[in-house]
Amino acid sequence: MTHHSHAPDLTALEPLATFCGNCDCGCPQLFVDPAASEDRRIVLTDDFGQHVQMSATQFADLVTEAKAGRLDTVVSA
Repeated sequence: MTHHSHAPDLTALEPLATFCGNCDCGCPQLFVDPAASEDRRIVLTDDFGQHVQMSATQFADLVTEAKAGRLDTVVSA
């Protein structure tokens, strides 16, 4: 995963999901950046203007971990 201080141009990205969506506070979002290198293709933004970029393989690993319940302690804390 790569973290950079400058935000990508979100208008050039393909949106996949918005997390929350019940407000107008700049909810976290998940995007695909088709122009990015393979290791930076998935972009996850937060509601503070930061972002993380990762490969599709890294994102798939995250999804697998979530489906297996390994992230459940985070949401129950």
